[in-house]
Amino acid sequence: MLDREIAEAARIARHAGAILMDIYGTDFSVAYKAEADPVTEADTRANTYIVDQLRQAFPNDGIVAEETEDNSDALKSGRCWYVDPLDGTKEFVARNGEFSVMLGLAIDGVATAGVVYRPDNDKLYSGVVGDGAYLEDRGKRRALTVSSIAGPSDLRLVVSRSHRNRAVGEVVAQLGITHETTMGSVGLKAGLIAEQEADLYVHISDKSSAWDACGPEAVLRAAGGRFTNLAGNPYRYGGSDLRNRSGILACNAAAFDAVLPVAREAARAVGLID
Repeated sequence: MLDREIAEAARIARHAGAILMDIYGTDFSVAYKAEADPVTEADTRANTYIVDQLRQAFPNDGIVAEETEDNSDALKSGRCWYVDPLDGTKEFVARNGEFSVMLGLAIDGVATAGVVYRPDNDKLYSGVVGDGAYLEDRGKRRALTVSSIAGPSDLRLVVSRSHRNRAVGEVVAQLGITHETTMGSVGLKAGLIAEQEADLYVHISDKSSAWDACGPEAVLRAAGGRFTNLAGNPYRYGGSDLRNRSGILACNAAAFDAVLPVAREAARAVGLID
């Protein structure tokens, strides 16, 4: 039902990725919006392109984008796009390839469709909740379904390259996890879970926003996975507060009920949730 939305989002993400790669190989400068929160010309140029293209393709939709100053469209009802033009700016600056372009469409406050594009190797994840998720990789397209691994100690954790904290270590210890993979972008982490390269991602921090979650959530849920805050509550998109104040839990469905109490307790221990 949202074929046109996915096709347009994929086209826009690929072109935005080309903008990023044009800058990636240059001696670009890095500024900081806040401590440990870098921004580059790549972020702003890709942001401008994506917003302009979405406005042309879907003039009646709201658009909320990380590098856009006025994000009052989040207050609108109905359809709203959430855009991260460069998720993983630290990885972009480090030139390790682990960054992505992310577009998510929320309908009536629920993440419904999304794309995550990794431009350094032309890898595109897409999904419509209830209608399946897909990966386009090296010219081939295949359907995605999360793993059925249920045993906590068998889970493969994908962790942030720059944000793994002590609370995540507590979850690892409690669940008995022995297999960890590092990855930068939230969208690429969700993609690894969707394609059964990982099973679990836990972000025990309030340092993420709606544009970090909407696209990845749509892809992962379309692949049969779960994507909630650390209290186990679904995300609701819309409103003036764009921060994800209760963290992120992304998991295959089979292990979610076993993982949630452990992740929730770790979040409570650091005061992230009540």
